Amino acid sequence: MAEPEKTELEALEVVRERAQDADAFIDEMEQKLQEAGGLETGFFHIQFKNPKHFTWLLVAFASMGGLLSGIDQSTISGANLYLPKDLHLDSRQNSLVNSGMPLGAVGGALILSPCNEYLGRKWSIIISLILYTIGAALEAGSINFGMMVASRVILGVGVGLEGGTVPVYVAETVERRIRGNLVSLYQFNIALGEVLGYAISAMFLRVDGNWRYILGSSLVFSTIMFFGMLFLPESPRFLIHTGKTLDAYKVWKRIRGIDTAESRDEFFIMTASVRQEENQVNEGAVNKRFPWMDFFTEPRARRSLIYANIMIILGQMTGINAIMYYMSVLMNQIGFNEENANYMSLVGGGSLLLGTIPAIFLMESFGRRFWAIVTLPGFFIGLVLIGASYQVDMKTDLMTVEALYLTGLIVYQGFFGCYACLTWVVPSEVYPTYLRSYGMTTSDALLFLMSFIVTYNFTSMQEAMGKTGLSLGFYGGIAAVGWVYQIFFMPETKDKTLEEIEEVFSRPTMDIVRENWAGVKETCGNLARGNFRKVFVEQTKRRMSVHEAEMKGMA
Repeated sequence: MAEPEKTELEALEVVRERAQDADAFIDEMEQKLQEAGGLETGFFHIQFKNPKHFTWLLVAFASMGGLLSGIDQSTISGANLYLPKDLHLDSRQNSLVNSGMPLGAVGGALILSPCNEYLGRKWSIIISLILYTIGAALEAGSINFGMMVASRVILGVGVGLEGGTVPVYVAETVERRIRGNLVSLYQFNIALGEVLGYAISAMFLRVDGNWRYILGSSLVFSTIMFFGMLFLPESPRFLIHTGKTLDAYKVWKRIRGIDTAESRDEFFIMTASVRQEENQVNEGAVNKRFPWMDFFTEPRARRSLIYANIMIILGQMTGINAIMYYMSVLMNQIGFNEENANYMSLVGGGSLLLGTIPAIFLMESFGRRFWAIVTLPGFFIGLVLIGASYQVDMKTDLMTVEALYLTGLIVYQGFFGCYACLTWVVPSEVYPTYLRSYGMTTSDALLFLMSFIVTYNFTSMQEAMGKTGLSLGFYGGIAAVGWVYQIFFMPETKDKTLEEIEEVFSRPTMDIVRENWAGVKETCGNLARGNFRKVFVEQTKRRMSVHEAEMKGMA
């Protein structure tokens, strides 16, 4: 028993020494702040007595970006029933119209790094909103195929730039205990936007030129978000990254406060960690001219790149965006008329929305691994039911077809709501600060590239593979393979600061695999014996021991 007690004492000593250093650093920053005249006041500088209220305001407005993305996915689905006829589009042209947004989003993702590095997180989001608004206005006024595709691409550039920036902006500003929950709000807003988009489509179905009103409705939300973003501050981590430590402290004091030891400690560690990374760049430990090359040469950076992007590939290649873009068409395929097909699309959108709620509230309680391992089998079950619905003769037993399809859709979309939160949470937290914008460029571009490929090829893949072959054989097969991958290779980043996550990815991959496999065997054994309480207790102890080891390593 002496060794564990010694370990606990060493960990406690690390905490004590770090707290003293943090207090001294905060005192130094307070002195500099007073010399600079204190916190600014004015039209674009607001402050709450309780910093937590500012944090919630920041998250609420920034996460509205997800609302814009979701609204586009569902409004184009509703417009699909009427737009092709009005603009005289064939199936290939309509596929390009649908996939124009994710195609443009790839371009938006590619400009994410320079925008984030030179303009910052805040102004990158503002620029994305301007592009989105221009694209939505042109989309609503399109008179031919070329204009429609161009407007979809412009709108997509805005979505791509915003989609990679908002999760990072939120992750870099909120406290670690609720980081996963609050970053998950971005996915919740995507799902909410999809439901809202289907509702908007239903409102304008019987109006002449309905698809123009449907597609133009998102202008209202992009304008609200644009003015809200003007009042929000820059990310404190970005400000430190650019050498503006005092400005970062001013922002930190507004959004997080310095009253608690945890807040002071986190600002101190964040500053020290970012400065250490900058020193490594200056000393040549990392590639100063081409930082992105570190994804190939530095094991820690390479692991984070692979981990984040496989998470994204698994999500997109199970067909979620193709289903969302063609939801009304799919409902029409199983027997609903055009008007009812749009109303029934709310079933899929609503299931996705409800599915995100558990992850928002319990992301930090259960951890990333839990949600990944639980949700992928859910995809598979839902896709099995969808595939089975296509095997029933619609002419003789329409009710069975609709029951199987809708049940499968609800299961699939519900489980995907939780998993989708991970595709934004994980990339936003696993990359080193000096590579975060480059990493998010890669992840964001890959997400929308996969979305474009799946959406653009959906019609042709359905024709080539058959409806059951595509939904169950292809999408279901990806879910099954991905489940095995997550069990063995997915590390846990729950309840860790962004700096502590550095230590997780500094470990060899096989260490993570061995630890995961040992945990799986132990958990399966306890579950088989009915020791459910022991499963929770052992997981908690394991996380605490890993956390102590990381603290010693940081010391």
